Amino acid sequence: MPDLFDVIELTMDIPGHELHAGMQGTIVERHAADAYEVEFTDESGETLALLALHPHQFIVVWRASTGAPVPVAEQVTALMEALPEHAGREVLDFARFLHERRQHSYSHRVTDPTTT
Repeated sequence: MPDLFDVIELTMDIPGHELHAGMQGTIVERHAADAYEVEFTDESGETLALLALHPHQFIVVWRASTGAPVPVAEQVTALMEALPEHAGREVLDFARFLHERRQHSYSHRVTDPTTT
């Protein structure tokens, strides 16, 4: 669950505010109806936008309570929960491909005498 001062990353464009997926902002207020007031700033700290967002519009990438980034696996899980089933299967297929490629690469390094 998001908390005050967590850093979030948009998972979708927000039309009319010139905010795009991938942009990061900070939660500055929590509203009763499962909405969070998020401030987006530029490099100099000037506010670009301040608006209420719902959890399906972002993922948390840094937790204020721990002072640390959210682990990648947790970020991927949050994104996966928002995807339709068919898109989730595509992500799973891609993850399997990456895993297999890594295993294949590792096994070649271990058995190739020129790599030692």
